[in-house]
Amino acid sequence: MQQKLNELRAALEGEFYADDAMRILYSTDASAYAEMPLAVAVPRTVKDIARLISFARENHTSLIPRTAGTSLAGQVVGSGIVVDVSKHFNKILQLNVNEHWVKVQPGVVRDELNLFLKPHGLFFGPETSTANRAMIGGMVGNNSCGSNSIVYKSMREHLLEVKALLSDGSGVEFKSLSFDDFIAKCNGETLEAAIYRNIRAQLSDYSNQVEIKREFPKRGIERRNTGYAIDALLESDPFTAGGKAFNFCKLIAGSEGTLAFITEIKLNLSPLPPPVSGLLCIHFNSVDEALRANLIALKYSAGASELIDHYILECTKDNIEQRENRFFVSGNPGAILVVEFSGDNESEIKAIALKVEAEMREAKLGYHFPLLFGNDTRRIWALRKAGLGLLSNLPGDAKPVAVIEDTAVAVEDLPAYIAEFNTILQKYGLDAVHYAHAGSGEIHLRPILNLKTEEGNRLFRVIAQEIALLVKKYQGSLSGEHGDGRLRGEFIEQMIGAKNFGLIKEIKATWDPHNIFNPGKIVDTPQMNTNLRYNPGQQVPAIKTAFRYNGQNVLQHAEQCNGSGDCRKSHLMGGTMCPSYMATRNEKDTTRARANILRSYLTNSTQLNRFNHPEIKEVMDLCLSCKGCKSECPSNVDMAKLKAEFLQHYHDANGVPFRTKLVAAYAKLSQLGAFLPGVYNFLVTNKFVSQLLKNTIGFANKRSLPRLCNFTLQHWFSKRKGYASDKKVYFFCDEYTNYQDANIGLKAVELLERLGYQVIVPKHYESGRAAISKGLLRKAKSLANKNVELLSQFVDINTPLIGIEPSAILTFRDEFPDLVDEHLLQAAHKLSSNSLLIDEFIAREMKNGNIKKDQFTHEPKTIKLHGHCQQKALNLLGSSQYILSFPKNFHLETIPSGCCGMAGSFGYEKEHYELSMQIGELVLLPAVRNAPEEVIIAATGISCRHQILDGANRTALHPVEILYDALL
Repeated sequence: MQQKLNELRAALEGEFYADDAMRILYSTDASAYAEMPLAVAVPRTVKDIARLISFARENHTSLIPRTAGTSLAGQVVGSGIVVDVSKHFNKILQLNVNEHWVKVQPGVVRDELNLFLKPHGLFFGPETSTANRAMIGGMVGNNSCGSNSIVYKSMREHLLEVKALLSDGSGVEFKSLSFDDFIAKCNGETLEAAIYRNIRAQLSDYSNQVEIKREFPKRGIERRNTGYAIDALLESDPFTAGGKAFNFCKLIAGSEGTLAFITEIKLNLSPLPPPVSGLLCIHFNSVDEALRANLIALKYSAGASELIDHYILECTKDNIEQRENRFFVSGNPGAILVVEFSGDNESEIKAIALKVEAEMREAKLGYHFPLLFGNDTRRIWALRKAGLGLLSNLPGDAKPVAVIEDTAVAVEDLPAYIAEFNTILQKYGLDAVHYAHAGSGEIHLRPILNLKTEEGNRLFRVIAQEIALLVKKYQGSLSGEHGDGRLRGEFIEQMIGAKNFGLIKEIKATWDPHNIFNPGKIVDTPQMNTNLRYNPGQQVPAIKTAFRYNGQNVLQHAEQCNGSGDCRKSHLMGGTMCPSYMATRNEKDTTRARANILRSYLTNSTQLNRFNHPEIKEVMDLCLSCKGCKSECPSNVDMAKLKAEFLQHYHDANGVPFRTKLVAAYAKLSQLGAFLPGVYNFLVTNKFVSQLLKNTIGFANKRSLPRLCNFTLQHWFSKRKGYASDKKVYFFCDEYTNYQDANIGLKAVELLERLGYQVIVPKHYESGRAAISKGLLRKAKSLANKNVELLSQFVDINTPLIGIEPSAILTFRDEFPDLVDEHLLQAAHKLSSNSLLIDEFIAREMKNGNIKKDQFTHEPKTIKLHGHCQQKALNLLGSSQYILSFPKNFHLETIPSGCCGMAGSFGYEKEHYELSMQIGELVLLPAVRNAPEEVIIAATGISCRHQILDGANRTALHPVEILYDALL
């Protein structure tokens, strides 16, 4: 087989992988399942897909079609060849504005499609909570819908045409057919003719028609994805008089890639929604109250009605990003119903909201009714959509598990159904998380289980069996939007009856006689508690780590990644995470991939040092340690921390590379260079010498080396008298400011003094940032201990420690409490809470009225700001924005950039230079180049300013320099 795989690789225009690392990365999705595939293919052309089909058929293996891999039921998990079309099949092919349709390839991201459509006044309605990275092909496979399905329904209603390859490699086009066209399709000896004859025979049979109508979910339930949609096909002409034209797209939607391989999709579009929307965020004491109130809300033409229960609201308290999105929450509600109303203006929506509130209060439902508009609505939806990832944050191994979270019933049955559902769980001593689509009869329900135990594994299946019976009682659908996959496939026969199940088995056999398309989904599905990520009862030895993980161990922290793929969004969607993926579009370069590789080896490795695997190193290599995941990952996976931990253990087994030692010794080397800064600067700028140095170190020849200032900030500060004041601050003279940016440090000190503060530079050590970034954590721990012992004695809320360089001062805030010895932990937390960016301190004093606008010029200035990654990761960019907007006529624009691409030493390293520049070119560098000369470019980080200088030939200023120059 290996020889055959090698031959296949050579025959493909796209990429092909059969190594262990890539197979591990594609062994799972956003579900609880994991199975090692035979190989991974990334086809570039339709011919590649045809070759893969031929190979699978001839070699008795299978193909698992995959886009973003965010499926929740194991749809893209299997033992065959995973075929990832997300990288090359991502083009918008044709738009017809007049007829309201668009043709796309399956790898087009739903929200990116809507960015393209917006200028044309059009919109693609169906969505998912993952819409900023979910792709149209996967949405077709799952028949996706989302919060707005009350209005826009599911993919099935918008799928007009599909081009695909059948299991014999032949190309087909599915679209609406007249009666005569349908009959004509049934003639011939092709596989296409056979599938038309098969469906004609099945749906023309009266007894089959009766059985389908009796056993499939209630027709009024829009969200119904149980098995193949033969009930939807039955309603078409020629089988139902007056029905819509026959279109196999009805069957393709929700077929999970088991029938054909899609290459092109034609979608129906809608006009843009009304210009104004408002969210009525109704607070309740219980979920039951919320569900009864939901029926009232729906009477007023709500566009969405979404439930958030107290479990999720509690999780938001500990998430950096979502904590800020709790602004509308009052008290401790048992549930909140977020109801969307749209209209032409706010007054129209306010009138509706008042009616809803009046009727609910009369029914004694709800206690707080805030109505939000504008940017506030985006924040609320962000909180609601983060629910899936937030649920992974519960400490320990017991987690809310996706087992019966996708059931849909008629909306009027929902209160009674949920009450019975919770009664069943209580019988087993379980609680569930409740959230999502109350408006369309589908609440996502996740019982909290530990799948690592035998009992948890048993309950996983027992609960599924019991809830399947309950759903059948209410004539609901076991899958409302997330599909059957490995999770629900075994219950389809129970849900639709044996005769109907026989029909869909026959469909699969007719379309795919060799069973090459995504086997084990919908039919012949294995038992749902097999092939899980965790083997029940498996023991993992305790792993001694350098960092502490706040009530977890290092494996549990990696396991917090549930695969939801937030790290796969592009730069068009905003945010920082994940810069390397934004540039390469390779799954290997996602935060999810890094978590998956760690989870796999930390769980399964037989080595004493479980980190000692080159496969982990390969996948970790392009992590820039930007910290974007610390805030943007809803599961709070801190991959920078995990990478540093991995590197320390890998160094222990393999030694510390020369370049790593050199980078970690930056402060010591700069101290030596500072004795003769002129000589040092000549050496690093001389073309011949600098090239020799770069080649020796392993730095990129195209990258300029940093120069030293001709004085050190420490020396300058020690020689001056200073300024006395009752208002004192301690200034952290970090190693970057001291040697490279002493001029900025000088202006920072003088700015503070002229604003009335006494600046004290206490004795301290370097921050340890370089050591942490290169995985020398024991060195960093020593520095952390020393700094905490020295500084915690006098730094407090009244006399904070402030710093200029985010990566240095935020080490005190972020890593020190997880590094220091146990006896220093309390002191480290005290120091952490009183260590501030200078931007933060100045913003605080401005807000407190201690710094006045009339202390600055009124001269108009326009500033474009790029924020440092770690500053954004701790949600601190607002302080820089505030102080640069403070002077009367300053106009600030924040560049919507993620990581600049430099990331400390990453952008210097020869093997990373090109990627570094690609990341910079996504947003930052073009924005800087396009800014007129009179516009001031501001950047808080030293690495960011270096990248801007090298990549755009512009000098960026630190915010304190801008304020200093603006002083009167």
